[in-house]
Amino acid sequence: MADEKEVVLSERERQCLRWVEEGKSSWAIGVILKVSENTVNFHIKNAMRKLETSSRTQCVVKARRYRLIE
Repeated sequence: MADEKEVVLSERERQCLRWVEEGKSSWAIGVILKVSENTVNFHIKNAMRKLETSSRTQCVVKARRYRLIE
């Protein structure tokens, strides 16, 4: 379970989650970070898997709770 082990997010995963928190779509995040929408989704899905969440919103909330994003 994510609560019991140290979760480490990559810098890109953290960047993507910060923009999700601002309400940006994957497409918009891709434009901002100069990567494809698929790449953004890849990073968000990795973060969701690491934090054992099933939605982008839930992932952002959990990442904040664990102080993985500022």
